[in-house]
Amino acid sequence: MALHPTDLSLVEGIVLGIIEGVTEFLPISSTGHLTVAARLLDLRGTAVDSYVIAVQIGAIAAVLALYRQRIRSLADAGRRPFRRGPARGVLVALAVAFVPAALVGAVLGDVVKDRLFGVGPVAAAWAVGGVAILVFARRGGDGHRPLEAITVRDGIVVGLAQVLALWPGTSRSLVTILAAVTLGLSLPAAVEFSFLLGLVTLTAATGFELARHGGEIVDAFGYLVPAVGVVVAFASALVSIRWMVAHLQSRGFELFGWYRLLAAAGATALLLLDVV
Repeated sequence: MALHPTDLSLVEGIVLGIIEGVTEFLPISSTGHLTVAARLLDLRGTAVDSYVIAVQIGAIAAVLALYRQRIRSLADAGRRPFRRGPARGVLVALAVAFVPAALVGAVLGDVVKDRLFGVGPVAAAWAVGGVAILVFARRGGDGHRPLEAITVRDGIVVGLAQVLALWPGTSRSLVTILAAVTLGLSLPAAVEFSFLLGLVTLTAATGFELARHGGEIVDAFGYLVPAVGVVVAFASALVSIRWMVAHLQSRGFELFGWYRLLAAAGATALLLLDVV
């Protein structure tokens, strides 16, 4: 096995780690940003694709650190499945919300990779999501239910919304937060549920990818670059999550809608100039 990176420099690994950490939980699509960044850096191949997924470990760790009390209560509820309580309701909602995207991803994952992982599809998803955010921001619709009031039906609806995020550029955070708020959850509750669902979904996706291609990552890049990428993703995700929570509470979604439209325009320009 290689002990040093070959096709991915340390600087490139750090850049991808920062992009992953900053964008994973913002409603702007980490996959879209990483897809465009990889094209700009001329990084291609299965090992690079797997590396991008592997550094999600850092983002996962950030949620574990920031929401450790909630996660501890959910773990306690999982150990006592027949004991009623708010934590059990949240845990059940997370379980049912995870299933739709997991099933669709398992069946159509290769099709999505073959047909939708490109700058064009990402730009389209950025634009559609940007318009959706601006429409939502203008209409409002913030609910008032706390996270503990989430139901199985809520979990199913949010889970079905998460399926849309299989399209690169859509943003898992965007569709799950908007779905939860539309169902009547308060914005803080919707954001927290989205983060917790992301924790489950990312853990499953990362574990699956490492089981399939973990050896290829080490063979291609050694141990140093992936390790640094994970650490950088963790640190940047901590900052990003804290900033997002504070921003949404005081100013709402509108900034992300305009950003997505700007990103869509930039990606389209890169395509027209044949840069990517």
